[in-house]
Amino acid sequence: MKDDIKVQIEYCGACDYGGHCLALANAIKKSTTNASVICKKGRKGSFEILLNDKLIYSKLQTMALPDYEEVVNVVLDVSNGGEPRVIKGQQPINCAIS
Repeated sequence: MKDDIKVQIEYCGACDYGGHCLALANAIKKSTTNASVICKKGRKGSFEILLNDKLIYSKLQTMALPDYEEVVNVVLDVSNGGEPRVIKGQQPINCAIS
């Protein structure tokens, strides 16, 4: 296992994404014990994930939250010596217009 896996999640406080950040942080810490996860309030609409200072997911670009399982797997891969890779999976957008 590599030492010091650093995950930073910038989330939109106005959008109430703090709970999403904590849920993802807990999932990462459960699978990768040497990962430190920092959740910080940021730009409106954001849910940006940096892994060892490399952007691996941007809600500002995709307009959707990431697939948490894929994020956890990428962090675990990096912990085992892999390179950070961009997250492709997204959570379904459940937006209804009436």
